[in-house]
Parts: sequence; structure tokens; C-alpha cells
Amino acid sequence: MSTFLDTLPQWLLEGMRHLAVPAEIVLIFLIARFLRRLLLRLTSQVVATYNLPIQLHVGAKRIIGFVVMAAAALLILERLGVSATVLWTAFTGFATVAAVGFFAAWSVLSNIFCTVLIFTTGLFRLQDVIEVIDGADKPGLRGRVIDINLVYTTLEEPDAPGQPILKVPNSLFFQRSVRRWRQPAEVAATLMVRPAAAATAAADAGGPPAENRKPA
Repeated sequence: MSTFLDTLPQWLLEGMRHLAVPAEIVLIFLIARFLRRLLLRLTSQVVATYNLPIQLHVGAKRIIGFVVMAAAALLILERLGVSATVLWTAFTGFATVAAVGFFAAWSVLSNIFCTVLIFTTGLFRLQDVIEVIDGADKPGLRGRVIDINLVYTTLEEPDAPGQPILKVPNSLFFQRSVRRWRQPAEVAATLMVRPAAAATAAADAGGPPAENRKPA
């Protein structure tokens, strides 16, 4: 017994086979849109009935839209011949790589952003003496600022043997309290000692200090 499809010409049957997948894709898309609108309307009615907060309504709408469209996208890809296992493997691999890359670059990006904040807020400048306070009972990092780049701030410790330098990440200055001296202590002490030393030397020589001498 012949069916209706057997009576159709061969070229029409081939065209119908080629149009089956696009028709299914369009049908999946239309059903997804209808289901999304239906769920959103039900959500709005529940929120209005029970007087729920607007934040919950907005969050529910976003979650419903994402879940429905994601499911529709998976069905469409499956109709195109892409396996769900392959999709899941690719998604998890991409998510893992993206997460590792994000956390690897986050420290560098945060240091660059903190460098911009250091210059714009005037937290400290070159040749300032600063101290990063770690705690009330712990000595912090202290030194003279000799360089500021995009990632690190270089501190010189003049009191330590050999005058070592410290490379401090710029993000650390916004995680701790910072004590700042606009003029290094050693320079201030030197400026205070020099006039007194000159006056003492002039007095020992029996003449007036250098600043009080008049030119011949």
C-alpha cells in the first residue's frame, strides 16, 4: 500500500529532507521564546501576589531567560550534529582555562590599577620614607621610595647592613595602613646637624660662622 510520501517526486523528497533541520531549529527557537514569556509572566504574577521584593523578581527573570535560552541553544546544536558530550567537555575545558587565566592575571591587573591609584591619590612619592604597618605588635616594611613601576614599588632600607632594597607589590599598600614621612629622617637630621657643625667649627677658629661672614 503506497503512502502519500511515495507519490511525491524524488526532488521534492530531497528538498524536504534538507529543510527538516532548519524547520526544527526554527521550531525550537519559537517554543523557547513562548516558554520564556510564559515563565516570566508566571513569575510576575507570583511576585505581585506575594508582594516579593523587586530584586528577587529581576534575579528570577535573568535566571529563567538564561536557562531557557541555554537549553534551546543546546538542542539546536544537537540537531546540527554536535554531541552533547563534546559540548560539555569543551565548555568545562574553556571554563577551566578562563578561570586559571583570570586568577593568574588578576594579581598583575590589580597591581597596575593600584599604581594608577598611587599616582592619582598621592599616597606617597619618590624619596618619601614610608612604613607598611602590619600590626600593632609587628614591625612593618619600612624604607625610602626609590622607584615606582606598574607592578612593584622599590624601597631602600638605609639602616640595614648593605642597604638592601625591597620590592613591594603595589596592591599591598591598599591592604595595609601606610605611615608616610615626606622627608627622609636621615636627610632632615643632616640638614639640622650641618648648621650646628659649621657654627662650632667657626667658633673654634675664632671667627664668625660662615653664614655671617661678609665678603671682602
